[in-house]
Amino acid sequence: MTQSVKHDTVLDTGAEQLGKTYARALIGAAKNQGDGVADTIVNQLAMVVDDYLAQSPQLRAAFQSPQVSQAEKIRVLDRVFGDELHPTLLKFLKVMVSRDRLGYVHAVRTAADNIFDDMMGRVVASVRTAVPLDDATRGQIVDRLGSVMNAQIKLNESVDPELIGGMVIRIGDKVFDSSVQNRLSKLAVKARHGFSSKLLDRFSQFTSE
Repeated sequence: MTQSVKHDTVLDTGAEQLGKTYARALIGAAKNQGDGVADTIVNQLAMVVDDYLAQSPQLRAAFQSPQVSQAEKIRVLDRVFGDELHPTLLKFLKVMVSRDRLGYVHAVRTAADNIFDDMMGRVVASVRTAVPLDDATRGQIVDRLGSVMNAQIKLNESVDPELIGGMVIRIGDKVFDSSVQNRLSKLAVKARHGFSSKLLDRFSQFTSE
């Protein structure tokens, strides 16, 4: 599968920097609330972006539109999230509204994830597989990578049918590739049969090198 390369623009870079600034402020405020609050808030922010905004173009448009007043955006936040979110996160989103920055909440969500992972000493591994991982396979991959990297592992998973019979794991600049692109036609029929065990066999081979 060919993907186009997206080059950074001034807007992209500005959004990223703004996201980092707001994310640091959010996590700093959460840490002051006590143990476990930062984890809760980062997860809830991900829920707002990945569940609510991803599933509701109307809500996403309302967050981004300069035509919607700040007062109305705050009413929307209270109506939709008032009983769902930690008070610190809800207050933070209202501050973003007051500064006309609510449209950048996606950038804040991404930055908050990265900052919190660094704070917790987590190593993020991006994993592409032919079919979704089951819980047992996911757990074994996390355990094996944790042993190899001597760190807590967080998986970012994606599915790519072209990787039938294999997977690709990226950790920073390091890539573990057990895909079998040159044997797609031969493996297509067997793609789902014994997928997890075969995947883990290959995984064991390249992580032990």
